[in-house]
Amino acid sequence: MLLYFLITCLSFFFFTKSLSLPPWASETKTLLSFYFIENPFMNTLHQTTHDPASPVLDQMSVLDLPELALDCILDLLPPSGLCSMARVCSSLRERCVSDHLWEKHLKTKWGKILGPAAHREWQSYISSSTYHLDSPHPKTGNLGFAKVISLIRSLSSVFRDDKQRRGYASSLPLDSSMSCYLSLETGRFWFPAQVYNRENGHVGFMLSCYDAELSYDTHTDTFLARYPPHGRRAAAVEKGVTWDRIRAAPIDASPHHLYVSDSLKELKPGDHIEIQWRRNKEFPYGWWYGVVGHLESCDGDLNHCHCQLSETVVLEFNQYTVGSRWRRTMVMRDHKEEGNEEDGFYGGIRKLNCKEEVAMWKRHWPCSILE
Repeated sequence: MLLYFLITCLSFFFFTKSLSLPPWASETKTLLSFYFIENPFMNTLHQTTHDPASPVLDQMSVLDLPELALDCILDLLPPSGLCSMARVCSSLRERCVSDHLWEKHLKTKWGKILGPAAHREWQSYISSSTYHLDSPHPKTGNLGFAKVISLIRSLSSVFRDDKQRRGYASSLPLDSSMSCYLSLETGRFWFPAQVYNRENGHVGFMLSCYDAELSYDTHTDTFLARYPPHGRRAAAVEKGVTWDRIRAAPIDASPHHLYVSDSLKELKPGDHIEIQWRRNKEFPYGWWYGVVGHLESCDGDLNHCHCQLSETVVLEFNQYTVGSRWRRTMVMRDHKEEGNEEDGFYGGIRKLNCKEEVAMWKRHWPCSILE
């Protein structure tokens, strides 16, 4: 095991000495150098490898490493590092575009905000005639690109050069994890998700979550959100949406469909919920946060509370001031959709059993009580 480790570290160390690589490679080389200097045994071995009588390790490259060792090195590289390494040679390119390497990066950065609807949209997107990885992006035009876009263009040139040299098609598969990651990273792919407190915290949407199409802006590390039109209202566009305001839709269904509640019978005071609400029948539903309250006939003493036995459930929206018409509403346990054109329509109810979901709502609590 020790010999295996030495060959792996030394090979990668000498390989990086002969290349002009990005910062991640320099940092790796620095760490290895520090290890050699601080460890007397390793330092002695390092000096030995530079003896004219033992030039073998000096002539090794990263491709001489065992398969497992090379895979481990590539697995530790960030996306920009994989793009750079893919430009070294065709052998490394084939390894660096592998799905098993990019799936991890895709899940780590994008996994929490990509739901089933986003995956379906991606399949539709790559099958369309408008999908081109290296085409100019409408948000950046010809004014300049972020580092990752430069890497994509460089990588695309590698594929084109390889095609000319070898005489057959060689390109990044459209349905690969790398294609998906890079399309998200550059903002070319608009994906469906939901946004908390839409339209820069517009008072009419506080503590709600609405469906939108999102495009990432790598320059600002934020998103552009495009909301569908509501009734006669034109589509709204919001800039600068931060990561903490986005989630994958909890229900894989159209925002125009009523959610069939499966927890109405068990709701009791203190439970956290989110409920569908829409202004009128033409609008899509948004999700609104609330808690289950006590009936007016109940004094709130848990030892004597019988609210769970009632066919009526009280829902409280404590972001609104006491006395506001939006503060409380009541629904029946056989509830489907209730409401009117004045107060809107209350749809399906989800009981929140996940503490992270509740914490997410509380992080978006308004700074002051709403009227």
